[in-house]
Amino acid sequence: MVDIADRSASLFPVVAAALVDGEGRVLLQQRPVGKALAGLWEFPGGKLEPGESPEDALVRELREELGIMVTADALEPVGFATEVLPGRHLLLLLWVIRSWQGTPVALEADGLIWCEPAAIGAWPMPPADGPLVRQLRTYLADNKMSVTDADSGTV
Repeated sequence: MVDIADRSASLFPVVAAALVDGEGRVLLQQRPVGKALAGLWEFPGGKLEPGESPEDALVRELREELGIMVTADALEPVGFATEVLPGRHLLLLLWVIRSWQGTPVALEADGLIWCEPAAIGAWPMPPADGPLVRQLRTYLADNKMSVTDADSGTV
């Protein structure tokens, strides 16, 4: 349940991607030492820059964090989660991506792991990611697709 007592908290939108490879596995990255929630596993993504759309932010973040190229038309909206944080209200938006160019590399994370959707919950994750994991599992079960792009999901 969301505590909405702090109505003065500003909205803090964050975008995230569930990269799904040809075997149906999902990519998680480990938050680096020195950052909040270090050591936890999360979906790659990040904050919006001023004036940036969520889709443009996600394309940029994946290029910066993983060194991959994604086009906005490859983004499949899946769901969202919210969490009240000190002084701000997190709004976390999740997309599935099944097609990209390049091989994901941990440029800003301490590690990457591909895992089955059913096993994502076994990895320690930030609290706001819990609802996203449930939404993602449902979405993937209802929207199975095969990936034919030879560059997608190669690690």
